Amino acid sequence: MHFTQLVPNIFYEDINVGLDLFVNCLEFKIGYNGLAEKRPCCVVGRDGLAVFLFQDKFYADKDRPEIRIHTTDIEEAYKKISASHPHLLHPNLSRPTLRPWGAREFALADPSHVCVIIQQW
Repeated sequence: MHFTQLVPNIFYEDINVGLDLFVNCLEFKIGYNGLAEKRPCCVVGRDGLAVFLFQDKFYADKDRPEIRIHTTDIEEAYKKISASHPHLLHPNLSRPTLRPWGAREFALADPSHVCVIIQQW
């Protein structure tokens, strides 16, 4: 058995909040655009990563996920994101910080409290 990718589903009350985080801030591209559907959804991706974004208040109210994205240059990622989207930096981890487990990390949180941790080992 061989797995090639893990693709999370993230639910939003307003999918535009997720598009701001993933497309505008993290520069993912929309691969599938279902924004005009009855239940809007998109698949966004970049560098071999993908995320399904769904507009569904019921599920958005049940779970606010925290995901990690590994990078090879956390300083470059931080410099770009902090310049373009400083309002998305998580107040508890707003700068690259060496964590006890050995990774350097900083975090983003969108207005709906979805958290994305950028991490370099």
